[in-house]
Amino acid sequence: MSEFPPCPKCNSEYTYPTDTLLMCPECGHEWDPNVVEEDGSKVIDANGNELQDGDTVVVVKDLPVKGAPKPIKAGTKVKNIRLTDGDHNISCKIDGFGAMALKSEFVKKG
Repeated sequence: MSEFPPCPKCNSEYTYPTDTLLMCPECGHEWDPNVVEEDGSKVIDANGNELQDGDTVVVVKDLPVKGAPKPIKAGTKVKNIRLTDGDHNISCKIDGFGAMALKSEFVKKG
C-alpha cells in the first residue's frame, strides 16, 4: 500500500512524488496534493479554456469522418454544443455532416 493518495483520475494506487507534485504512472496525471480537485467534470478546449453547454467552438484541424467523402475542415464553426461523458465529450450538429461527437482537444472556444 502506497503512503500517497490514489490518483484522482484513474484511482491507481501506484502514485509517487515528483518535486512538489504527485504523479500517476498509469495515466500520467500530475496533481498538487495540497489542492483539492473538483470532480473532474471540466471540459477543456485545445487552448485550455473551459467549455460550457451552448458554447460556440471552432475546429482547429481537419478531422476525418468515417463514411464521409470529405473531412470536417479546420475553421468550421460549431454552434450550441452539448457536453457529454466519455472520450468524445462534445455532442453537436455540423452543417453538411449532421449529428456528430467531437473530442474537446480538437476545438477552441470561438
